[in-house]
Amino acid sequence: MASARDDAVGDGNGNGLTRRRSGPLGFLASVYDLDTLDTRFTTPSTVPYRVAHGPGAAKPDPDPRAEPPKWKTPEFYLYYLAFIVCVPYMFWIAYDVSRPSDPRYHKYEPYLTDGWIPGRKIDVSDAQYYTFRKNLPFMALLLVFHPLLRRIWNAVYSLPAEYAHPGGSRSTTPEAADARQRQRASFDFAFALFYLVALHGFSAAKILVILSLNYKIATTLPRKYIPVLTWTFNICTLFANELCQGYKFRNIALFVGGGSPGLVEFGEWLDRRGGIMKRWEILFNITVLRLISFNLDYYWSLDRRGSSPIEKKQLDPSNLSERDRISIPASPQDYSFRNYVAYAIYAPLYLTGPIITFNDFISQQRYRPATISPARTLRYGLRFALVLLAMELVLHYDYVGAIAKSRPQWDSYSPAQISLLAYFNLHIIWLKLLLPWRFFRLWSLADGIDPPENMLRCVSDNYSTLSFWRGWHRSYYRWLLRYLYVPLGGSDFRSVRSAARSVATYLLVFTFVALWHDIKLHLLVWGWLIVLFFLPEIVASRILFPKRKWERRPTAYRMLSCAGGVANVLMMMAANLVGFAVGLDGLQSIVKGIFRDYSGLVFLVTACSALFVGIQVMFEIRQSELRRGINLKC
Repeated sequence: MASARDDAVGDGNGNGLTRRRSGPLGFLASVYDLDTLDTRFTTPSTVPYRVAHGPGAAKPDPDPRAEPPKWKTPEFYLYYLAFIVCVPYMFWIAYDVSRPSDPRYHKYEPYLTDGWIPGRKIDVSDAQYYTFRKNLPFMALLLVFHPLLRRIWNAVYSLPAEYAHPGGSRSTTPEAADARQRQRASFDFAFALFYLVALHGFSAAKILVILSLNYKIATTLPRKYIPVLTWTFNICTLFANELCQGYKFRNIALFVGGGSPGLVEFGEWLDRRGGIMKRWEILFNITVLRLISFNLDYYWSLDRRGSSPIEKKQLDPSNLSERDRISIPASPQDYSFRNYVAYAIYAPLYLTGPIITFNDFISQQRYRPATISPARTLRYGLRFALVLLAMELVLHYDYVGAIAKSRPQWDSYSPAQISLLAYFNLHIIWLKLLLPWRFFRLWSLADGIDPPENMLRCVSDNYSTLSFWRGWHRSYYRWLLRYLYVPLGGSDFRSVRSAARSVATYLLVFTFVALWHDIKLHLLVWGWLIVLFFLPEIVASRILFPKRKWERRPTAYRMLSCAGGVANVLMMMAANLVGFAVGLDGLQSIVKGIFRDYSGLVFLVTACSALFVGIQVMFEIRQSELRRGINLKC
């Protein structure tokens, strides 16, 4: 085996830059490249990928705001020492209270089951991850089967020879793109119907009724009513799905048939044949986002009928930038019911996303994205496998989820134990969301569609509340920007009046975000807490301590920003514990447990000091990215 290898990271057609990677460590480093995670992180949204990474492409210039590296300074050597001591100690605390010798072990043992690591049980208290883990082998088979089935479909319903391989390469003419789009959409439409029936049985009919009603709103009503009725219909659908528990056929029979025994019995028979996932309404929220995307993309396309932005700007339709793929409307004929269903029920992204807009989806159906290459998809798959291994190791050795589910007496734990249990609980929440998103994006990449990556940074690599939301569920964040935040007017804090309007915009957006997740009071509290925690950072960074006033004292400004970052981290942890872990009552119990005596205050000061060290390293990571010309803004 050669000691060095070439690793192509170009346009997916063999036309990219080639970087030298040496040996196994070099390959592992390439697995953790930002470019492997998502090319959107290394390519500006306004620049086509082939232009940024094709032959002769220049390396991005360092950002002029980048500071000299600090990795080898005495300050950072002190931070390294803190990492060497603190990180293992954090894991030890969580492990120590998860051992069978712990006197509280019997309380949460029912939430454990035999694991695959000898001598260890695994925490299965989280139903969401347990379901994903149990079904992962079957989903892996589907990941292989679905792209292979498309190949068979393409062989049976093949493109005309002049479109498929003229001169030995795929044609990029508009006619060939139309043919490729019809070929892909016909398969996606047929597979969507099969997929719905397999997942939801007879309840697939309910989903198709909802889709049909939403489609009628966009395509038959007067233009001026489309946005309002689209939002009204889809928000009402979220509530109705929850309140009516998925519209049981038995209840429909009682309502329609007046209690006829035969009809009610038939309704119960239909309910029993609800497919693999009988409760289809639980994961339908993600489909609602696609329904809104289709309607509003169609609504905005009506303004551009009769003109072609591609021709006007003289763009190459086979090599559009991401921004152009999203903003340039599809052709009028593309807003058909077949394409709409193919998009809304696209199998790899149907259950959890990531979310891709309708315009972007149709553009990628026409032209295979240059960002997709077998080598990058392989590395992305390996990265998913490593994250899965990390989750399994945590659940085998740290039973923090089971402890939280067992209604613990928090006063029986030390402040350090309480804090670290909450901290690792947030990491499990992050991992259980990350894994399905990465798996289904991997499936989509294998099928030739490149959706946005949902998670940019580890949950422990965030110090800004605003930046956190740019990198957490990133495709949803971008969806909110396009369809809700910008239409509502965005934010502007240059005056008291505009600031009040901006706060109202944030409240509306996060109220929708909370209700979209679930119709629960603690999620509303979570959404409003997020907005409340935005405000100190906005006031501090834009009004009290603007960076321009500290240009002559960069070190002092960095220390001040780090102190603010510590406060942000504590607030973000509190908000997410309320929303997704222990609820408001649980958070109150945790806080009381930390502050019940003097030792809690000592631990809090120690923890804040450790956070201060961690945030300094986070600052330097972002400075390193700026030195490479990468500005992720989160």
